[in-house]
Parts: sequence; structure tokens; C-alpha cells
Amino acid sequence: MTEDLSFRRKPLTPEQRQARDASRRVEAEKAMRDHEAAQKALYANRERLRAERLAREAAANKG
Repeated sequence: MTEDLSFRRKPLTPEQRQARDASRRVEAEKAMRDHEAAQKALYANRERLRAERLAREAAANKG
């Protein structure tokens, strides 16, 4: 039996490989920026909620 190898990809040229790598780098950098922005938003929201909770607890203890 012969094996059908027509599904295999053609080897990339050096230019195609460089373009692919550059594209992957750009996408990875964007993903990291998005992740960092999400983390900053999460921490800011957590601190805001913590401050509100502490204020409520202080007001409840006074009254």
C-alpha cells in the first residue's frame, strides 16, 4: 500500500517563516498587553470594593 502524503504542508520559504514569526510576536505582545490591562482592572476593582467594605464596617461599628 502507498501512503497518501498530499495532506502535508509545503515547506515555508524563509520569507514566509519570518512573516509568520513576526505575526506571532505581534499577537503575543498584544495578548500580554490585554492580560496586563485586565489584571490592573481586576486589582483596581478589588481595592475599590475592599475600601467600600471597610468604610461600611467602620460606619456600622460607630453606630
